[in-house]
Amino acid sequence: MIKCVKCGQVEGIMKAGYVRGKQRFLCKPCNYYFTIQEKDVSAAVQQKRRRHQTTIIDIAKTLGVSNSTVSRALHGHADISPETRQAVLDTAALLDYQPNQLAYNLVKSRTNTIGMIVPEFHNPFFPNVIIGAHEVLTKAGYNLTIMQSNESYQVEISNTKAMLANRVDGLLISLTQETNNFDHLEVFEKRGIPLILFNRVCEQIDVPKVVVNDFESAFMAVEHLLLNGYEKVAHLGGPLNLLVSRERLRGYKAAMEKYGKSIEDHMVIQGMLTQQKARIYGQYLLDLAERPDAIFAVNDSAAIEIMLMAREKGIRIPEDLGVVGFSDNPESAYIGPGLTTIRQPTMEMGQATAEWILELVDTEEIPVHERKILKTELIVRGSSVRER
Repeated sequence: MIKCVKCGQVEGIMKAGYVRGKQRFLCKPCNYYFTIQEKDVSAAVQQKRRRHQTTIIDIAKTLGVSNSTVSRALHGHADISPETRQAVLDTAALLDYQPNQLAYNLVKSRTNTIGMIVPEFHNPFFPNVIIGAHEVLTKAGYNLTIMQSNESYQVEISNTKAMLANRVDGLLISLTQETNNFDHLEVFEKRGIPLILFNRVCEQIDVPKVVVNDFESAFMAVEHLLLNGYEKVAHLGGPLNLLVSRERLRGYKAAMEKYGKSIEDHMVIQGMLTQQKARIYGQYLLDLAERPDAIFAVNDSAAIEIMLMAREKGIRIPEDLGVVGFSDNPESAYIGPGLTTIRQPTMEMGQATAEWILELVDTEEIPVHERKILKTELIVRGSSVRER
């Protein structure tokens, strides 16, 4: 805080140019000009910083003007003289004033912020979705706030509360493997905040959804294995509380039934698919007395773990074991002999989800039952093609 060296006043002190390289100040109450050492100015500023974040009120007190004058000057109103505006800007810089953009946006009842909650970042799927959404939202002048639930239902609840506290204009969310209650999401509906589920969705709440056709994609993957001469196809799936897991299981069963193959219970495993669990489940399948000659995995990470374990056991791929994954992670193309997989349009999913939430932010009608279904593609590589 800067004091007048003559009268000791701290209010009504304003900058008045430089004299021989030193900052000059004017004390308006006693109409006295004075200079102080730059280190004293810095000390005063540091003291101000320690106490609290500088506000418009602090600038107004320093200059001896009204709060509204400072506000209008900072926002470039025409009724403020150039001299006064410059004095306000100089004092704001001196006191390290940072505008409260959130408060300013709340006056307009809009924060121009969209929230996104994803289960994890380890899998390239979600970062790619984020990139696609960010591209669309930034072009539209929106900020994207991203949170990770870390595959925890409780963390997901905390994340949604944080999004509500930050007054996001809309929320995009992909559910955790643990989520089986949706009260925390229904709050958004009650408050009229647009909500879109993507990739991992549920049927218990009526909100828009962006997905791929997991049933058809799984059917396509298993049919490919059967057409390449594999007879005993196992399925390593995800937790059944997730719709994506149930749909891929349904696609697996439909393909097996179409080609007259029996579905044995011990050949179908559903569970939380961490890397550790994938190794445990894969180990079980590969150690069966009559082991499968092919495995369709719910994602590429699990499929790659199976390929690595098979290599350790001397099981040849694709001669002894065919493997198909789901997602087309970058490493899938480089692991020998190359993993056959279902390619999901991750960037397109992010873009489509972001474009849709922007439409919903500007409308009062939320199309609750609507869903957008994106196309997938079977990418055939060496892990599933036997030489004939």
